[in-house]
Amino acid sequence: MKALQVQRLSDDLSGVELVKMPRPKRATSEVLVSVKAASLNYPDLLMTRGAYQFKPEPPFVSGMELAGEVIEADADAVFQVGDRVTGGAKTGGFAEIASVPVTSLRAIPEGVSYAQAAAMGAAYSTAYTALVELGGLKAGQTVLVHGASGGVGLAACDLARALGATVIAATHREDKLEPLGAASRANHTILNSGRFRERVSDLTDGRLCDLVFDPVGGDVFDESTRCVTFGGKLLVVGFVAGRIPEIAVNIPLIKGFSVVGVRAGEYARRFPERGAAIRDAVDALLTEGRLMPHIDRTLPLDQWREAFDAMEAGEIIGKIVLEP
Repeated sequence: MKALQVQRLSDDLSGVELVKMPRPKRATSEVLVSVKAASLNYPDLLMTRGAYQFKPEPPFVSGMELAGEVIEADADAVFQVGDRVTGGAKTGGFAEIASVPVTSLRAIPEGVSYAQAAAMGAAYSTAYTALVELGGLKAGQTVLVHGASGGVGLAACDLARALGATVIAATHREDKLEPLGAASRANHTILNSGRFRERVSDLTDGRLCDLVFDPVGGDVFDESTRCVTFGGKLLVVGFVAGRIPEIAVNIPLIKGFSVVGVRAGEYARRFPERGAAIRDAVDALLTEGRLMPHIDRTLPLDQWREAFDAMEAGEIIGKIVLEP
């Protein structure tokens, strides 16, 4: 089969190559999936460098999220040959065939394409875990979403709007403001460079935000501590800016807000019933037509470098989907 393999770690993707290799051997409790679509996530890029918290030893097949059709399964497995499924593991998705634990898969809702299913998984689960499960989002609240043009940020915008929140989508690039407004369905778009607290204050008549969704970190986190209303929550999702920020605890004390760490995958592993409920809730919203995942572009797997380069350069809005 054809697969995208990280043969050695490198900072410039020189250790990544599209190769021909034997199809994977399925372990008990796994199914073989003919991959129809796989979405690119920022951790996929980081893993090519050994810069992600999960560090597989090369060689390994890249790709965390996929959607496809089951082609081999145990006789008593939940999913059987011909079933349309989505999910994945930490590696293995960027290939024509993947062997995936049954417990890491779910059925694709009726009417949802393979590309949409692949683009939704981790992004929307993370957004729901952060905003609803841990953030307690309610209709009528105001949510500030940083990194809003990325897959996770855009999912957070989409979900918050679907649940009746006022959404402020933030990006550091002026050229993204207009397309981001259309893609995110946000009520407002702002630049989150410099002292953006005043922009947030103007948009909220001084009330500020009930929830701040921050996958960026660095200076954005520092300024976000000034954007949370009393009793609000600052949701720490990641640090794509590179710098892991620090906070003096007198700031949340005086301002009366909470800083909440979000590890959606770990949350689902520790509380599997809640993880299943989160996935069901997202699927229900999708089936009802209340969510509208945005795919920046769909590329064949042999154009993987274009996809990785676009993510590295921050040129995308939403998700890139690769098709083997």
